[in-house]
Amino acid sequence: MKKEIVIHIFSKTAQLSSPRLLFRKMNRKDAQDMFDYAKRAEVTKYLLWHEHKDLAYTKRYLAYVETCYRAGSFFDFALVDKASGKMIGTCGFTRLDYANDAAEIGYVLHPDYWNKGLATEAVQTIMEYGFKTLGLHRIEARYMKDNTASRRVMEKCGMQPEGIHHHLMLIKGCYEDIGIYAKIKE
Repeated sequence: MKKEIVIHIFSKTAQLSSPRLLFRKMNRKDAQDMFDYAKRAEVTKYLLWHEHKDLAYTKRYLAYVETCYRAGSFFDFALVDKASGKMIGTCGFTRLDYANDAAEIGYVLHPDYWNKGLATEAVQTIMEYGFKTLGLHRIEARYMKDNTASRRVMEKCGMQPEGIHHHLMLIKGCYEDIGIYAKIKE
C-alpha cells in the first residue's frame, strides 16, 4: 500500500455502497444527523471521545474533517441509510500503517440502528475496500473489554481474536483493557 495512492483516493470524492448503506465523505450538512447520535452517552461509552455538548461543536468538528479530507489525511466515511437519506454513523480507518500494509478499522452507529446488522454490513464493506482497493494485507479492530456488541461485529466479519491488552489505553481518565481482533487478506 503506497501512501501517495491512499492520499489521492481519500482526497478525491470516494463513495462506496452496500445493500442498505451509502458511504461518502462527511460534511457540514451532516451536523444535525451526527449531533443526534454523538450527543448520547450510550453511544460514546466505549469510544475514545466524549459526547458532543452542542450542535456548534459538531459543526466545528465537521469543518475540521472537511479540511482533513482535502489534505488526504482522514479515512472515515459517513454512513447514510439509503432508505431515509439520513447519516446514521461512521465507519472507516482510524490508523494506517503504510510500511506493513495494515490498518485499524473503527465504527460508530446511531442507537436507533443498533441490532439490525448495519455495523456488520458497514465493517464488511470497508474491509473489502481495504483489501481490494487499498491493497491492505491486515485489518485490525480494537474494543474495550466490556463492549461485547462491538466484539460480536468483529467476529461476524471473520476477524480472529488476538488477545486482551490489560490497561493498554488511558480513556476518559481510566485505564482500559483493550481487545484486538484482526483479519488477514485471503
